[in-house]
Amino acid sequence: MPDHVYRIIEVAGSSDNSIEDAIQAAVGRASRTLRGISWFEVLQTRGQVEAGKLNYQVVLKVGFTLEEP
Repeated sequence: MPDHVYRIIEVAGSSDNSIEDAIQAAVGRASRTLRGISWFEVLQTRGQVEAGKLNYQVVLKVGFTLEEP
């Protein structure tokens, strides 16, 4: 098994539809800037109620493989 070294960052995503959509938003946006994303972990979930409408937010750890110099 090859050795892997990862960099870990935290990102937050939100959605008016669902927690899953909030996760997709966060990972999707991070993947436009970062290469080698290989995993995520949900750290926090929360929501906001505004005029009876729900808004979901998640905070994630995202891990990506460091490239060789």
